[in-house]
Amino acid sequence: MECEFEGVVWEWRGPSPYHFVTVPPECADVVRRLASAVTYGWGMVPVEVRLGRSRWRTSLFPKDGGYVLPLRDSVRKSEEIALHDIVHVRLVVLAG
Repeated sequence: MECEFEGVVWEWRGPSPYHFVTVPPECADVVRRLASAVTYGWGMVPVEVRLGRSRWRTSLFPKDGGYVLPLRDSVRKSEEIALHDIVHVRLVVLAG
């Protein structure tokens, strides 16, 4: 399953700050249908992500009935992404 969307970069301030993009409901619904076949625990869903020139593997985190995509600091720096920027994301759910 492949999904493309735009989203706003936001920050979660826990013990260490993390930056995320919320997966929109239409993509989250598709991910949810596939999740039971690919999740490896805690509802995490493995994905491959493309954002600008960057490509990496990570996992979507379940949150508030949907999913959020964590952004690596190295990607944010190389793509010059700041808090509240709107980014174009392409993700592929990886088979389990």
